[in-house]
Amino acid sequence: MALEITDATFEDVVLKSDKPVVVDFWAAWCGPCRMVGPIIDEVSSEYEGKAVVGKVDVDANQQFAAKYGVRNIPTVLVFKDGEIVNRQVGVSPKKVYTDAIEAVL
Repeated sequence: MALEITDATFEDVVLKSDKPVVVDFWAAWCGPCRMVGPIIDEVSSEYEGKAVVGKVDVDANQQFAAKYGVRNIPTVLVFKDGEIVNRQVGVSPKKVYTDAIEAVL
């Protein structure tokens, strides 16, 4: 399962991580987000120990969604060394997310 990331934990979990971090910005009411969620959970299991994979509920945690210009959800950002290296907006196949991780491993 993907890690639940909040505004309070974002800096430690994402920006200070020594591993690549995948962050799925989503909301419970968002239909496409419910399609991406299980894919993100699969990616989380496959990359356990190699990358951090988490989700930010934008309804409850708006600070970093706003900071990174997340205007549409789902938006999946990939961070390396605290910097965004990939941005995927909307629903994409699992391979798009795994390729983005592989590119920074």
